[in-house]
Amino acid sequence: MTAVPVAIGVRSVAAPAGADGALVDTHGRVHRDLRISLTDRCSLRCTYCMPEQGNEWLARTSILSTDEIVEVAEVAAGLGIRTFRLTGGEPLLRPDIVDVVRRVSRIEGADGPVEVAMTTNGITLEKHLPDLIAAGLTRLNISIDTIDRQKFADLTRRDRLDDVLSGIAAAAASDLRPLKLNAVAMRGVNDDELTDLVAFAMDVGAQLRFIEQMPLDAGHTWDRASMVTREEILAALRERWRLDPVPGRGGAPAEKWRIDGGPHEVGVIASVTAPFCGACDRLRLTADGQFRNCLFSNTEYDLSGVLRENAASAPADRAEAIAALLRSCVHGKLPGHAIDDPSFLQPARGMNAIGG
Repeated sequence: MTAVPVAIGVRSVAAPAGADGALVDTHGRVHRDLRISLTDRCSLRCTYCMPEQGNEWLARTSILSTDEIVEVAEVAAGLGIRTFRLTGGEPLLRPDIVDVVRRVSRIEGADGPVEVAMTTNGITLEKHLPDLIAAGLTRLNISIDTIDRQKFADLTRRDRLDDVLSGIAAAAASDLRPLKLNAVAMRGVNDDELTDLVAFAMDVGAQLRFIEQMPLDAGHTWDRASMVTREEILAALRERWRLDPVPGRGGAPAEKWRIDGGPHEVGVIASVTAPFCGACDRLRLTADGQFRNCLFSNTEYDLSGVLRENAASAPADRAEAIAALLRSCVHGKLPGHAIDDPSFLQPARGMNAIGG
């Protein structure tokens, strides 16, 4: 893993900003979405993500504080970031999650208040949701790969399906829309219930989004041959419904199809077989303070050093250094992730340590 440091007052590391100060990379992509991981810890042990035991967690002292997260978010909003998605690990394991949402949601960008979204496994969502909504949460994605109890226990190594379903029910009863459910399609695991998952999502007023399994497991056991592809997913769904493409995808990761004329929709995130890198507008911040310009990048930009080694610096100088590092990160972004290239190297970090 390559880490790129930056020092206070050094402007040369940053690419020139866009005319309006926006974060524009060398391929013309304007970045408007920052995904902030709050922790690498999770309440599940999904087989495609991490081992059941022996995980090496980030040191608690390395995890960014809420003050640090807010400071970074304020700078990012000033550079055109409009959406902050809180991820993990499992973000609801963070004790001050409601405070994080409250403080980030109060940030004003150039176009007004920012949006605060979250991706969660839903296990403690029912308990936290009222406070999260009151704090300013605007959008929600819930991960659920199967609605079969035994499969869920086998896949996640935890018997917590009822908790997830309760979280989904609470979200469905709220005003948070669109409500999205994420499912990783896996051969021999849940590929026989793809239509059941879509029907479940339709019943609760949510949009199911299938995700091609990606090379982001901690054990580096990903095998392309065993992956369920976009075309296989669509073929399975078309056996039951008519699918009509929804235009206007923009920079969204999911292609969407309207089901039998609507109003329900289904999405597919085909990062492997149909990558959408050309329109990618996302950046990532790991829980231990590393900027990443791509989920599959092997280069990180060390924000924690900027924040902690210069803790006594003037706020304006710290903001300048954060902005410089963000621009440097954007400047270094490649045209695509190159999973299909023979030279592709899987990131050393697993998905839980990068942030979903």
